[in-house]
Amino acid sequence: PFVPPSSARKQANALNAPISIYEVHLGSWRRNTDEGNRWLDWDELADTLVPYARDMGFTHLELMPISEHPFDGSWGYQPVGMYAPTARFGDPAGFVRFVAGCHAEGLGLILDWVPAHFPTDAHGLGNFDGTHLYEYADPREGFHNDWNTLIYNLGRTEVSNFLVGNGLYWLERFGVDGLRVDAVASMLYRDYSRKAGEWIPNVHGGRENLETIAFLKRMNEVVGGERPQAITLAEESTAFPSVSRPTYAGGLGFHYKWNMGWMHDTLAYMERDPIYRKHHQGEISFSLVYAFTENFVLPISHDEVVHGKGSLLNKMPGDRWQQFANLRAFMGYMFGHPGKKLLFMGCEFAQDREWNFEQSLDWHLLDQAPHAGMQQLVRDLNQLYRTTPALYQQDFEPAGFEWIEHNDAERSVLSFIRRGVDDTSFIVVVCNFTPNVWNGYRLGVPQAGTYYEKLNTDSTHYGGSNVGTPLGTASAEAVAMHGKPYSVVLNLPPLATVMLEWKA
Repeated sequence: PFVPPSSARKQANALNAPISIYEVHLGSWRRNTDEGNRWLDWDELADTLVPYARDMGFTHLELMPISEHPFDGSWGYQPVGMYAPTARFGDPAGFVRFVAGCHAEGLGLILDWVPAHFPTDAHGLGNFDGTHLYEYADPREGFHNDWNTLIYNLGRTEVSNFLVGNGLYWLERFGVDGLRVDAVASMLYRDYSRKAGEWIPNVHGGRENLETIAFLKRMNEVVGGERPQAITLAEESTAFPSVSRPTYAGGLGFHYKWNMGWMHDTLAYMERDPIYRKHHQGEISFSLVYAFTENFVLPISHDEVVHGKGSLLNKMPGDRWQQFANLRAFMGYMFGHPGKKLLFMGCEFAQDREWNFEQSLDWHLLDQAPHAGMQQLVRDLNQLYRTTPALYQQDFEPAGFEWIEHNDAERSVLSFIRRGVDDTSFIVVVCNFTPNVWNGYRLGVPQAGTYYEKLNTDSTHYGGSNVGTPLGTASAEAVAMHGKPYSVVLNLPPLATVMLEWKA
């Protein structure tokens, strides 16, 4: 059936809306251990996953690929049946019900979508009619060495139409809200992961894949014309310009782009022992140099908790308490930083082991206070984020962000202001990335009045030590600091992020 477009979905996907995405691998979010550790079906997922994501305060679900695929271990990223929802979780009608269930609870649904490559399985598209129908004939163009997959020949109109039509199929027939396009960097460059002599330049002698660029622009234009309330998001890890800018302005036409640079730099910083962080302050602040060049999503995705990288919790340094405190501070920083949010399943309660696609998340960990505290923090961060326009309205406008102090490397403190369109309130975010308590920390602020603590990741509610400014309020004094005319005196908790609200 054709699912009619919805104005409510359009607003929920807008650049000035709060977007907090819960990324899920359906086969390992939760399993039915009473019946042979089987996957849940669409209706069971609608009854469990959807209310859980809503209760946690997320605005969108993002499903790792659900197009039919032969190999579980590809996690869906090597599909053969682009027009078929995988039978692992039931029939297509079940998926229609699942999408409707998401929308009934106010959740958007984004699908990971893979137009970059396809597997070599004989029953797939490779060598389809005895010729290289869908893929490039020359392996220097048509074979992906990293994944042992075939690459679509997007210069063929029929192949381009096959994929553009497929994107529309998911949006129109199932009512999905968005497509997150996988591995865009591998599509954009002819020499991606290839040595000299292993690739063929374009007609101008360059490395850009002109056919892919034309395809992505056309795909985004067609989706924008046929399904204007839907969004497209690019997983693109290079500095290719204007990925999330309109095609009429020379861009690729995506609505959003994953900020892989932010993810890489901030995780590198967080993994350092706090003793050494003062030498690497730039890692945690550099993202603001380019924060407004694209419409960024801040991604903590499945890729960061697999292949020996360990869980998010176990990336953090220190003893057990410090690991949790570091992770809480990081979460607070992430929700304060400009950009939409994406969190992979399990990270919201500090899953201890790295992700394994063959087994359920370790839900029993929620019986332990630190894990339950982390889950409560993410729930509260989502709630604060969704109800505080300063934290989302101007994510992509320089006017929505202002540094207070990013050079206090000696104490590893970072502070900034987030603003919405309405200037009658703003949020001050202060991060302390050391285990030291900084009592009497004087912080510059732009306005006189009272600053109220809205969230403190060191609260005992979350498993913290409950250090903070008395009564959770601070009155501004006419003492200039950090280039601001006023200042407040705070007690900064250890390994924590504090958010303060000012109101006129």
